[in-house]
Amino acid sequence: MGQCYGKNNLRPQNDDAADDSAVAVAGSADVPPSPLPPKDTPARANPWPSPFPHGGGTVTPSPARSTPRRFFRRPFPPPSPAKHIRASLAKRLGHAKAPKEGPIPEEEAAAAATEQSLDKSFGYGKNFGAKFEIGKEVGRGHFGHTCCAKGKKGDLKDQPVAVKIISKAKMTTAIAIEDVRREVKILKALSGHKHLVKFHDAFEDANNVYIVMELCEGGELLDRILSRGGKYSEEDAKVIVLQILSVVAFCHLQGVVHRDLKPENFLFTSRSEDADMRLIDFGLSDFIRPDERLNDIVGSAYYVAPEVLHRSYSLEADIWSIGVITYILLCGSRPFWARTESGIFRAVLRADPNFDDLPWPTASAEAKDFVKRLLNKDYRKRMTAVQALTHPWLRDDSRPIPLDILVYKLVKAYLHATPFKRAAVKALSKALPEDELPYLRAQFRLLEPNRDGHISLDNFKMALVRHATDAMRESRVLDIVNAMEPLAYRKMDFEEFCAAAISTYQLEAHDRWEDIASTAFEHFESEGNRPIAVEELARELNLGPSSYSVLKDWIRNTDGKLSLLGYTKFLHGVTLRSSNPRNR
Repeated sequence: MGQCYGKNNLRPQNDDAADDSAVAVAGSADVPPSPLPPKDTPARANPWPSPFPHGGGTVTPSPARSTPRRFFRRPFPPPSPAKHIRASLAKRLGHAKAPKEGPIPEEEAAAAATEQSLDKSFGYGKNFGAKFEIGKEVGRGHFGHTCCAKGKKGDLKDQPVAVKIISKAKMTTAIAIEDVRREVKILKALSGHKHLVKFHDAFEDANNVYIVMELCEGGELLDRILSRGGKYSEEDAKVIVLQILSVVAFCHLQGVVHRDLKPENFLFTSRSEDADMRLIDFGLSDFIRPDERLNDIVGSAYYVAPEVLHRSYSLEADIWSIGVITYILLCGSRPFWARTESGIFRAVLRADPNFDDLPWPTASAEAKDFVKRLLNKDYRKRMTAVQALTHPWLRDDSRPIPLDILVYKLVKAYLHATPFKRAAVKALSKALPEDELPYLRAQFRLLEPNRDGHISLDNFKMALVRHATDAMRESRVLDIVNAMEPLAYRKMDFEEFCAAAISTYQLEAHDRWEDIASTAFEHFESEGNRPIAVEELARELNLGPSSYSVLKDWIRNTDGKLSLLGYTKFLHGVTLRSSNPRNR
C-alpha cells in the first residue's frame, strides 16, 4: 500500500537538508522497491537527471532567505512545505517520537492502551490458507508485502494470483485500519475496466489481511522506462498515456480519486511488448463527491500536485500526476527534482518544467501543449482525463470517449447562474476554437439527445446510471443530479450545452486565449452586454461594498456596460482578493 511515512530528524532545522530529512514519501507494498537511487545519492547518479541547473530548479528563493541577517541573531529557516506534512503522517501511521530512557510517560502509555483497544476485525473470510498456497514474494512496502499464490480450490483452482499481505501489527492507528478497509471497499466497488487490476477476494486471520488480486507478471512501467534508457518515442508514449487516462477517467466518473499515480503503480499483464497495463494499489485512494475537497496529504513526492501541498484538492490532483508521468515518458527526466523531499515540494510549488533542453525542441507542438495543460499549477486550468483523451496529440475519432463528470459540474453551475452570466458564457461558446468541439460533441452524444436534438434532466440522470458501479453509489456521485433540478422544467440543445459545459479557466490556458476572449466579447457586445451598475455587478459576483472601487474599473464610463477587461473578469467570477492584491 503506497504510504507517506516519517523518519526521525536528528539534525537541526536551519537549512533545506535538515528540514527535508524528516519526510519520505512513497513506497508500495504491491511492487518491488523502486530502482531509483537513495535520496542521498549524488545527482549525477540519478537515472532521470534534473532538467534544472545544479539540481535545484528555478525555485524562487524563500522570503526568509533574503531577510537581512543584521536584524536577527540568526536567520530564520525557510518555510518548508514538509513541516505541516509530519503531523498528518504521524496521525495516519501512528509514528511516535523516539522513546526516552526511564519510565514511559503517561501519554505514551495511553497511546499504547489505545492501540491495544483498536478493533482489527474486518469481517473478511478466515479460510485463506485453505483456498490459496503462498509462493514467492514479489514486492515489499511499509505495511506489508505482496506474494504470488495459487488457488487450491474453487473458481481460482490452479490459477496464479497476487496476494497483498498487510500486517495487523503495523495498523497502529484507527486511520491505518480505515485505510485498509477503504482499499478493499474500493477494489470491490470498482469493476469492469480492462486497465484496472481485478479484485478476487479479501481474507484475514489474527495476524494479517490478505487481498487477493489478478497477478500481473510483466513488471512495472518504471522498469520498462528505465530499460528503454529513460524515455519513450512519442508514438510509444501515446500507447501508455492512453491506457492511463482511460482507467483514471473511469475512476473519476465513479467518484474515486487514486492519489498515488506513479509508474510503480502501473503493472503490465505480461512480458510482451504490447501487453496491457493494470492500475494497482488503491491504498491511498478515497471516495469523493463531485464538489468535495480533500485535505489530507498523501502520495509520492515527485508526483504530488501543488494543491495537495496546500491541503485542498480533488480529482485534478491525479491529472497532475499523469502530467509528471507523461513528461518522464517523453524526455526521461522528472519535471521537478531536488536532492531532498522538501526541495521537491518547493519545486512543485514554484518551479516551471523545463521545455527548452533536448529532446523537447524536437518534440511535436501537440505533445508539449498536452503536457503543459496537465502540469498547470492552477488545478482549474488542467484538462480532465476525458478532455486529455480528445486533445490533438491523442485524438482518434474512431476511439470511444467516456462520460466526464466535469460536464455535470459545469452544467449545474450554469443552471444556477444569473441570466447575465449565462449570456456571457453563451457569447464565449460562440468563440470556441475547433479543437474544443470534439470533446463537447462526444459528451452530448453520450447524453443520448431526444429525437428533437434536445436533452433534459432525464438524459443526464440515465447517462450516469448507465455507467454506474457500486463505487458511484458509495461516493454519492448521483447526488449531483439533484442539484440540476432546474433542467427538469426545460430542455437544452447542443448550442446551449456548449455554453453550459465550457470552463473559462480551462480556455484561459489555451494558447489562443486572447483571441478567443476578444471574439467572445464581440458576440457579447451585440447579444448580451447591457448597462450594469457597480452595485448590481457586485451582487452578481456575491461581493460586498468594499469591492466597488475595483469593479468600477470593469465598467465603461461611456455607456455603463462591461469593458473587455470587465467581461473576462466577470466570466471568472473573480473575487476581490484576486482582483485587488495588497500593496507591498
